Amino acid sequence: MKHIAGVISTLLLTLPLVTMAAPVKDTAMISIQGEAQGTTYQIRYFDPQNRNFKHSIDSVLTEFDKCLSLYRSDSELSAFNRTSRHTFRSAWFYDVLVKSKEIHAATGGAFDPTIMPLSEAYGFGNKKNVDPENVNVDSLLQFIGFKQIEFNNKEIKARPGVKLDLNGIAQGYSVDIVGAFLKSRGIHRFMVEIGGEVICSGTKNGGNAWITGIENPLKPQALAATVALTNRAMTTAGNYRNHFTRNGITYNHIIDPRTGDPLTGSTEQTPLLSVTVFAKDAITADGYDTAFFVMGLEATKTFLKNRKDIDVYMLYSSEDGHLMSYATDGIKEFIQEK
Repeated sequence: MKHIAGVISTLLLTLPLVTMAAPVKDTAMISIQGEAQGTTYQIRYFDPQNRNFKHSIDSVLTEFDKCLSLYRSDSELSAFNRTSRHTFRSAWFYDVLVKSKEIHAATGGAFDPTIMPLSEAYGFGNKKNVDPENVNVDSLLQFIGFKQIEFNNKEIKARPGVKLDLNGIAQGYSVDIVGAFLKSRGIHRFMVEIGGEVICSGTKNGGNAWITGIENPLKPQALAATVALTNRAMTTAGNYRNHFTRNGITYNHIIDPRTGDPLTGSTEQTPLLSVTVFAKDAITADGYDTAFFVMGLEATKTFLKNRKDIDVYMLYSSEDGHLMSYATDGIKEFIQEK
């Protein structure tokens, strides 16, 4: 779903938590890997019964795709995009819309899943071989805006031409869904990572935190930092992977829904290169990382002065091209920069 994976695969490192954690009984860690949503996943957990849940988790992720995948023609999301009206078969669709509406309102429209017509026009949706230089932004903006859709817990409807792209939030929600599945089986010490979106619960053996890596946007496959996590989700948005260049112009997949302009991620337009968000759940972190990238560095700093439930680690470029970082107070002590 989401094409940017700013979190490098979770590392099997150990780092003591800053706060004292209750001792836990050591047990063998189970590790499973697989593919889902056009990307990979890895899950690690501690289970005294030594159960392997790969088959069950694969089934959960398949059902999730049948609901919210943009690339499955038989998904509920695709059905809505074809008809502009849909009766929910799964509660997941409704849950994502509720969270999307919340984040859209909080960020003044910087996050908006009705961005799909613009994504397609710029060549980032299912439509290919488009000409991004001749996108008629004004004609498409009439279909953009959360007010364009109506929904309740049974159905969603909109006028023809309105389409949803939930890539900016759905993958985070799938991480939460897998975490909820593990908890339903009595497992409370785990790390779930899907396409770079992560949620961690409890600690590893010895009371050690789970360690995740944040990718350096100027040197892909290299780390900018590692983060110690427990009972927290972490997701990243950035423009340094999913983009293309035509006639000297670089087009990136994160588009400002308020103006219809794709964000270049350049120093001239915005120095912001990636935004990593930390929240209690991955659906919240995932929606806000997209919104914050659209809002930019300074607007995000201002926004977070009144949101102590969310933390960020932002990487941006200085005027002379050096990689710079900013972290909120709530996450600083858990970050180790490279």
